[in-house]
Amino acid sequence: MGSEEEEGAPPLAVPISQAEGPSLVNSLPAAAGVTIITGYLGAGKSTLVNYILKANHGKRIAVILNEFGEEVGVERALISEGEEGSNSVVEEWVELPNGCVCCTVKHGFVQALEELMAKRQRFDYILLETTGLANPGPVASLLWLDDELESSVRLDSIITVVDAKNLCLQLSEQREGSELPEAYLQIAFADVVLLNKVDLIVEEHEGIAQSVVLEDLKGKIQNINSLARIVCTVRCQVDLHDILDCKAYDVKHVARLEALLAESNFQSNSHDSEVKTMCVVEQGSMSIDQVNAWLGELLWERKSNMEVYRCKGVLNILGSDEVHIIQAVKELYEIIPGRKWKAGENRINKIVFIGRKLDLNILSTSLNSCLAR
Repeated sequence: MGSEEEEGAPPLAVPISQAEGPSLVNSLPAAAGVTIITGYLGAGKSTLVNYILKANHGKRIAVILNEFGEEVGVERALISEGEEGSNSVVEEWVELPNGCVCCTVKHGFVQALEELMAKRQRFDYILLETTGLANPGPVASLLWLDDELESSVRLDSIITVVDAKNLCLQLSEQREGSELPEAYLQIAFADVVLLNKVDLIVEEHEGIAQSVVLEDLKGKIQNINSLARIVCTVRCQVDLHDILDCKAYDVKHVARLEALLAESNFQSNSHDSEVKTMCVVEQGSMSIDQVNAWLGELLWERKSNMEVYRCKGVLNILGSDEVHIIQAVKELYEIIPGRKWKAGENRINKIVFIGRKLDLNILSTSLNSCLAR
């Protein structure tokens, strides 16, 4: 392969390592990874963005900022050249109809990204900073599986910035009716939680060791979302490897797959948390048709009155020698083959759910009904 006689063969059939000269594969830009940054107003999102734009990481990053005032809302895209020793920033303006990036402006958001992608050669990565009270779920759903965008961008991860000093207050915030405090939703959808302003804990909790308070805060976060990685920060100073290229939605990402197959059960310890994590494990082979029907009832019809925000897991599908990865964001889900099962490996079915009003008994019983009989 790669001989002169085969130069007319389709480029995709030629392994890149053996290709001679310019390759069409190499000339096509990879999909731009999009990281959503969310969190309460004052938690430190802008501090994080500024830090990323000034850090020496070698990436050219386009940052879409929400700037909300009483009268004007504007989307501003900042493109950092990311060159060593350079702090140059090129400003471009992308205005949306109402200045908001959330589910109500889906088409405007798509248009904004399309305008950015027209200048794809100028950046490698996109950061989207949402407004302080935004629920990241609808935007994540759009980026993850939207047909208009999937070839040019990919959802990489959701980063939630949490104010360590005020988290307990924000979680206990009273809302009208059954509406949840936004802090719950922002943590529930997170892949990484930056527990920021940890240096301010001591002055807020006099007489209690900082380590004790920190562990309590981490426990509250893990009870809501046991899948999220927690990183403690001061002024959002963070190793960029913790927040860039996380590949949280890449089913081929080996580390995440192996973590799901590990013995940990990701179960919440608290029984009074409004949003929690539950893990369901089942032995045996699953019917893919039954699983699809079950997810339809659970995510779309919500017959059991449970609100599932996210789920992630592994399935042993009847007749397949591959580990199948299942993940969902709100109503959207996918089931995709990952790697092959290893010889002697325990072919379990394990799904981690993050949501509200979750019932472990119903989840376990309904998953069991999907077993191939």
